[in-house]
Amino acid sequence: MNEARARFAALVAPSVPRIPLAEAALWIAREEYPELDVESYLDRLDTLAEGARTRVSRCPPEEAIARYNHFLFRENGFAGNRDDYEDPRNSFLNDVLDRRLGIPITLSLVYTEVGARAGLPVLGVGFPAHFLVKWLVPFEVLIDPFAGKVISREECEQLLKSTYDPDARLEERMLEPATPREILARMLRNLKHCYLGRGELEQALGAVDRIVLVAPDDATELRDRGILHYRLECFAAALADLERYLELAPGDAMAAEIRARLPELRREAARLQ
Repeated sequence: MNEARARFAALVAPSVPRIPLAEAALWIAREEYPELDVESYLDRLDTLAEGARTRVSRCPPEEAIARYNHFLFRENGFAGNRDDYEDPRNSFLNDVLDRRLGIPITLSLVYTEVGARAGLPVLGVGFPAHFLVKWLVPFEVLIDPFAGKVISREECEQLLKSTYDPDARLEERMLEPATPREILARMLRNLKHCYLGRGELEQALGAVDRIVLVAPDDATELRDRGILHYRLECFAAALADLERYLELAPGDAMAAEIRARLPELRREAARLQ
């Protein structure tokens, strides 16, 4: 295990009571950028937080929200990368801080990490297909960092309908704050899909490896890692992952197909021992 992977594993270990989210995200990026200075990017979040603090100091909540949004999205130019959404750089916190471009979850990460350092009551929200931020003030306010604005519940429902189904309905659970583990896993899933779209299987495998560190019993990710191992002809590793997947999710939609392939996979794994 390389240094970046080992540091990430230590930060997300089950025994860790509170995952330092920004630091963990930067150790994800360190695998792509071996020379990345994690501490320098944490310092940049601190510097942004100091600027935010001076803008919102002693403001009433509505004005604080407006000023903080203006600080991040206008003064500092953070914005959604609409031209190249699938660019893997959108999933690396260092790149988002350098380029001021990202996707909803990484822009939300900047928003909440800077905000928390500035003492603001902001949390990430794992809204389906489009990560959001929630301000916890005397009244609830939702922010869409990809669009750089406040978003209403009605707009959330319209986003849901346009993404999934015209009959979709907004449910309260969709607006619940996400845990650090959920955020990291979702970031890594985005990265996995970017790499798969580019045919970069080894990089996709690295992303799934880290998802499994965050969520060791995620059956879907174990299945996907097993398939990637198989495609990369790592048959023993594929067999271990797929057998564990079947233990965890015997009734999954793909379980029967995977189960039927196990005898061949066992033969391949034995042949290479």
